[in-house]
Amino acid sequence: MNPEVPPEVPDDSAAPEPPERGAPIGRRVLLGTLGLGALGVVSAPVLQRGMEAFLGEAAQKDPTGLTGLLPNGGGFRYYSVTSSVPRRTAKNYRLAVSGLVERPTSYTLAELRALPQTRMVKDVQCVTGWRVPDTPFEGVRLSALLDAAGVRSSAGAVRFTCFDGAYSESLTLEQARRADVLVALRMQDKDIGHNHGGPVRLYVAPMYFYKSAKWLSGIELTEDVEPGYWEERGYDIDAWVGRSNGRDDAPTT
Repeated sequence: MNPEVPPEVPDDSAAPEPPERGAPIGRRVLLGTLGLGALGVVSAPVLQRGMEAFLGEAAQKDPTGLTGLLPNGGGFRYYSVTSSVPRRTAKNYRLAVSGLVERPTSYTLAELRALPQTRMVKDVQCVTGWRVPDTPFEGVRLSALLDAAGVRSSAGAVRFTCFDGAYSESLTLEQARRADVLVALRMQDKDIGHNHGGPVRLYVAPMYFYKSAKWLSGIELTEDVEPGYWEERGYDIDAWVGRSNGRDDAPTT
């Protein structure tokens, strides 16, 4: 089901769903978070990074979802569909390429960094309306990983899974091979941190940001497109900016 007007849920490729049970957020954390929110996005880079880290940590411990309403560093907000997300480092991160391929592969973070990198600077557009202009992303073209794995003729789509244990996304094989679709390692000219879906996330430049799955752990070639986490909840599967989800935003390409 793809309604003309998508559900009113913010999305940085995932959005908060408070768990049924959990300790209430502490008064000090809530007051401190609200105080930071009142400041807005500050201009000093050091303070910006500090606020971003604080809000990311607070959001993971906040069953109310209130922290998701506050501004974060660089104009982005922290969203997750789970109450917490495990962390991955260069020591334990792996990205698996599997499914309908001739050569299933698993990449370490160092191996991904050693591959040719592509940098692009485009606006990021959320399906709920907010936009962050001129955002640099850098990483490996998804098409390069598909070519290295040897896609079988029976494959028609790519499914992406994430190490939060819940989120997923999909693209057609034609969409996945576009030059502006990256397995991203850097964002805003620095390594992608945990709160932005690092160390590795998907970046689908011409589509709404929910397609750019955070905490990427798996790339699986399938016969057909499988609806992702938000498509199962009413978002459009083909999520072109300005041409889907009942919105007319300016394209990001």
